[in-house]
Amino acid sequence: MLRKFLEKLQTTILGGAIIVGAASILSRLIGLVRDRLLASTFGAGDALDIYYAAFRLPDFIFNILVLGALASSFIPVFLEHWNKNNQAAASKEEAWHITNSVLNLILVGLLVLGGLLFLFTPQLMLIVAPGFDPEKQAETAHLTRLMLVSIIFFGMSNVVSGVLNSFRKFVAYSLAPIMYNVGIIFGIVVLSPRWGIQGAAIGVVAGALLHWLVQLPSARSLGFRYTLVLDTAHRGVRKIGALMIPRTLGLAVVQINQIVITIIASTLRTGSVAVFNLATNLQSFPISVFGISLAVSAFPAFSQAFAEQNNQKFVSHFSETFRRVLYLILPVSVAILLLRAQFVRLIFGAGAFDWTDTILTAETLGVFALSLFAQSLIPMLARSFYAFQNTKTPVAVSIFAMALNIALGIFLSRTAGIIGLAFAFTISSIVHMVLLLALLRIRVGDLDDVRIIRSTFKILIASAALGLVIQWLKYVIAPLVDMQTFLGIFIQTSGALLTGGIVYLVVTMVLQSEEIHIFRNWFMRAVRTLIKR
Repeated sequence: MLRKFLEKLQTTILGGAIIVGAASILSRLIGLVRDRLLASTFGAGDALDIYYAAFRLPDFIFNILVLGALASSFIPVFLEHWNKNNQAAASKEEAWHITNSVLNLILVGLLVLGGLLFLFTPQLMLIVAPGFDPEKQAETAHLTRLMLVSIIFFGMSNVVSGVLNSFRKFVAYSLAPIMYNVGIIFGIVVLSPRWGIQGAAIGVVAGALLHWLVQLPSARSLGFRYTLVLDTAHRGVRKIGALMIPRTLGLAVVQINQIVITIIASTLRTGSVAVFNLATNLQSFPISVFGISLAVSAFPAFSQAFAEQNNQKFVSHFSETFRRVLYLILPVSVAILLLRAQFVRLIFGAGAFDWTDTILTAETLGVFALSLFAQSLIPMLARSFYAFQNTKTPVAVSIFAMALNIALGIFLSRTAGIIGLAFAFTISSIVHMVLLLALLRIRVGDLDDVRIIRSTFKILIASAALGLVIQWLKYVIAPLVDMQTFLGIFIQTSGALLTGGIVYLVVTMVLQSEEIHIFRNWFMRAVRTLIKR
């Protein structure tokens, strides 16, 4: 019964988003456990600086080679060939032929570039972490080489993810990041007591392997079989390559941006690299749950609307997704801004993670909260262009945003340290989102603007009410509990959040916000479907 319910659920944008979002919540919760274990075991010091800096080069290779094919190129082309000739057997065989060719091309690229990075890792550390001393750079190089192994598993896994997304099979796809975090936790808990931070790095490799293995059975059930083929002359493969090039450049821009942030942070106080990454991981929780999950589930519908040349259908899907993201992320942004210190103390405030680390991470998180709405909308806006098979525009905007972030980061970090870096990231994220939205408006025309503006106004009013209640309850509850204990902080935080959330829902109902009715109606249909099954 549950299996049938999930199969039906993932056939709609909202249903797919709920599956991806629910799994993302679980994954992020496990990720917070992972980060708490890292913070409490190692503190925001040299070990975590090394750990996070070691991710930069493997992430760079993985993102430019793998995600470039998956996010912008593979799904539209795969669906185009799969649906050709009314899904005839020859069309399906050709789609699988393209899949294996892309997979093998990615593996070759990963092996070649990964091998080159492996050879020159020590020299590259002089660029990635110039502020580290020689011993710290050597340890970072060692962990980088270990983590490079993980990109092979991620390469295979994410092509499989592309297949599952094409068929709107979000369950196995959503389990993959959960397994990745489980692997890292295994490394921290089981291996780190013996091998230190190296144990966590080995856990990264184990998690990448699990990320691939958990998706493989579902892909095989759809008909995928691996074959040793490398058909670079095929029209579909060439089309993916052509679409992939600008997207790859765009992702390279993002990775260069992160590398530059690491470079700047490595020259600041010890622990700055760790603080920036821990705060980033905290703010990525709602972005992943609300922004990315809705963007991922909406992308096939966007692509289908383009394939049908149905502009009205695209605008309808876009408007609904845009408003749903804002409805979910704006109140979360307000809550994080007002309760930033509580969140950091609850999640990281243990063991080697001291009060100084807590304050610095909380202030960084508070700055990030100002741009959560923009960061959550960027994935959906970018995928809107990808659905039109236009990968050049998001790349150009990404390059501009990166340049702005780097310039602001260098300038602001001189006076404000890691907080200055956070402000640079926040400002550039907002500019990035506004530019994408403006250019999409020029490309498509009316994006259901009036409805979006009306809904946003109601959401802002309700979010303000939520913020007032949270701020008031913080001071009401604090004298009633022991704020020096985990339990006291938890009671204060959960009490303020729960009451504020209820107020938000009530205000949106009073204002007759369309989004709450959409979710309510969907929930009732889902319950009725489950009961029938």
